[in-house]
Amino acid sequence: MSKNLVIVESPAKAKTIEGYLGKDFTVKSSFGHVRDLPKDGLAVDVTNGFQPSYEISPDKKKLVSELKALAKAADEVWLATDDDREGEAISWHLKEALGLRDNTKRIVFREITKNAIQNAIKSPRTIDVDLVNAQQARRVLDRLVGYELSPVLWRKIKGGSTGLSAGRVQSVALRLVVEREREIDKHSAKSSFKVTAQFIVDGSKVLNAELPKNFATSGQARAFLEACIGATFTIKNLEVKPAKKSPAPPFTTSTLQQESSRKLSYSVDRTMRIAQNLYEAGKISYMRTDSTNLSTEAIDKAVAEIGSEFGEKYIQTRQFKTKNESAQEAHEAIRPTNFNDRNAGADRDQKRLYELIWKRAIASQMADAQLERTTVTIGIKFANGTTTTFQTHIDDSPFVDTPPAASGQSFPNELVAQGEVIKFDGFLRVYLESKDDEDDEDAKGMLPPLTIGQGLNLGQMKATEKFTRPQPRYAEASLVKKLEEMGIGRPSTYAPTISTIVNRGYVVKQDKPGQERKYTEYTLQQNKISETSGKETFGSEKAKLFPTNTGIVVNDFLVEYFPDIVDYQFTATVEKEFDEIADGKMNWKTMLEGFYGDFHKNIEDIQGSSIVSFKTGAKDLGLDPRTGKKVSARLGKYGAYAQIGESTDDEKPQYANLRDGQLIETITLQDALDLFTLPREVGFFEDKPMTIGIGKFGPYVKHDDKYVSLTKEDDPYSIDADRAVQLIQQKRAEAVSEAIGEYEGKPVTTGKGRFGPYVKYEDKYISIPRNESLASMTLDRAIELILAKRQAEANKYIKEFPENPAVKVVNGQYGPYLAVGKRNVKIPKDVDPASLTLEDCLKLAGDEPAPAKKAAPAKAKATATTAKKPAAKAPAKKAAAKK
Repeated sequence: MSKNLVIVESPAKAKTIEGYLGKDFTVKSSFGHVRDLPKDGLAVDVTNGFQPSYEISPDKKKLVSELKALAKAADEVWLATDDDREGEAISWHLKEALGLRDNTKRIVFREITKNAIQNAIKSPRTIDVDLVNAQQARRVLDRLVGYELSPVLWRKIKGGSTGLSAGRVQSVALRLVVEREREIDKHSAKSSFKVTAQFIVDGSKVLNAELPKNFATSGQARAFLEACIGATFTIKNLEVKPAKKSPAPPFTTSTLQQESSRKLSYSVDRTMRIAQNLYEAGKISYMRTDSTNLSTEAIDKAVAEIGSEFGEKYIQTRQFKTKNESAQEAHEAIRPTNFNDRNAGADRDQKRLYELIWKRAIASQMADAQLERTTVTIGIKFANGTTTTFQTHIDDSPFVDTPPAASGQSFPNELVAQGEVIKFDGFLRVYLESKDDEDDEDAKGMLPPLTIGQGLNLGQMKATEKFTRPQPRYAEASLVKKLEEMGIGRPSTYAPTISTIVNRGYVVKQDKPGQERKYTEYTLQQNKISETSGKETFGSEKAKLFPTNTGIVVNDFLVEYFPDIVDYQFTATVEKEFDEIADGKMNWKTMLEGFYGDFHKNIEDIQGSSIVSFKTGAKDLGLDPRTGKKVSARLGKYGAYAQIGESTDDEKPQYANLRDGQLIETITLQDALDLFTLPREVGFFEDKPMTIGIGKFGPYVKHDDKYVSLTKEDDPYSIDADRAVQLIQQKRAEAVSEAIGEYEGKPVTTGKGRFGPYVKYEDKYISIPRNESLASMTLDRAIELILAKRQAEANKYIKEFPENPAVKVVNGQYGPYLAVGKRNVKIPKDVDPASLTLEDCLKLAGDEPAPAKKAAPAKAKATATTAKKPAAKAPAKKAAAKK
């Protein structure tokens, strides 16, 4: 046994570190937390200083026993979990679970390199109790909120179930998404007219210019173009100014999530998983940070790479100051551990993210880009000699209503053109930060040579109708940016927060197709004005967050009855208090006492109140013109639905589920009535009716008592008879097995079954790859698939044991594993599957001779390291109310 045992939280991290420490060190992984609050019950003694009762996770008991034995045999134990509050808490839980000394050595590092690890070994510390308490405060507070508030949702939201939950940060994130949706719904687009002009310079070069402000009405825009008939245009002024662009700081967690979303289209969760892999492989520094700071050593390495790759003139060192007040400046921004390595990463995803991190970090220490910006003022002399400017009738915003044009009004007499030239590219040689709302109209190119007093020939002038746009819906990354700006959440909480509101069904991430609208455009060319009408698509969005009906009802309930929980300032204040606990400036139990009293009283008041009735988000839409009955929309146990009639009517009400994307608060009477048109008959085929409906497995066409599923592209409310026939015939063709030849004297056939198209041979079904079709399947290709299937089956078992046929080492789709009877057992990454003996397999599976069955022992009480008494057992959950 090695003299030193180092414990980290990740097996990949353990493998990397072990290679740096030598034979005197054994590095083992805890696979994350080994202790936590139990899943069932509150597990917090609120009457005894909020003492939490932790327990060793059931799936970690064997691991803890192994680590205990290793720790006992080692001369020294080193806790090397991540350098943040959660990492500190993992170390503390390991100390408690393994029975280690209070002065057990704790080492921290921000990158997994040989130098960083060896330096950490030279300067160990003990566990920082303040950081642990800050994490305990977060964990206990979130448990109190979730455990006490979620049952209120189950009882008070009609159709609610135990799937509903409320959390401190997730509820605020949900509120942001709901409020943005309502802003968009209330937005009414206003139009204005933007005037642009193209001038011909030196016979062939084009100078683009525009009026600085828009006209509010089409009448004003057309009148201006008419005034420009016969006008002369002259260069009135040329203003040339030097300018510069500076690079963005190196990445924090938040900015990495935002930029990888913009440039790589990665989700927040995907970005963090890839970054975790890069960190554990020793390629980048720690990826959970809110600091933009770089160490002196890192800056020196970046400078060396810049000088070598681009030259000395590209070097300009900087130390960025983080805007976030709560940022831990002792930490570093996300950066490469080796700036010489430009192509790190085990796969394409890792390589792309690493390249982004490398470029951003390198660019942050490169010279400013030097620019030259030119502004050209073009004077207009109208044919009637007028040159005065009357600004009153021009938009300021440029999208604000303006008063009607006065008779005989004067028009603006200046157009503006702008150009930009890069004199020295500086950091732009490597990297330019993207924006969430990039506008092509902001792009400025080079201008042709111009002089003051130079006359210009007008090629054409256009007045184009433009429309105001609402704020866009949040994408994952822009929601993270908003949360960070408001001081809500921390680097380690952004990704889990978004995952929670999506997984709970409060928010969906989806694309939205655009809508078409008409716009008007006037063109002045060769002293004639023409009017045209064009079409544009607006409102399309990709991978944005949309609230669901359930999310809206939950949000509105919390806003009405638990305003503090969803109050932005309150949530930000709680985060600051966590920071104060981490700094040793506040007692964590005092902080919880200040929160819990009013919160718990409010829970009891709402829970027992008969005034607070069930919330369904119900909306009365009007009367059904056919029956005269009331039409409404509301939330039920299985989602949102429309209803004709009431439960008090003699006849049973009719119900229809709302379509995807339909919201209770925006659905109209006609939208709801359209839902009741199904099932509908669309025509006849082979003298039998075709009926469109929606069933348990989705929309379908029914013909001859057979059901054919509609595709995702088919709308059940608008599909016609021709398309229905097409689907029926397609289904019939797929159902017929077609012989395409023989192989080894046996028939080879194709067909389409429940799991898609297949090749059938010797009673075996071989799936056809997704990018191939039945129509293109040849005998030669089918034989290739048959042989590949045989080869896969031959290689399926890495090892078998004749003395115990129930045990096999299997080569699975996602890696090797053990099959022991009906159980599948994971093989540790550091174990060679081919070298396993039967004894090894049984040990990994924990398969020993089963003892005779005894009466089940009483469940052991959860240990409370910091508590004197275990928490009282939680009351049993009541069944959710049915609709």
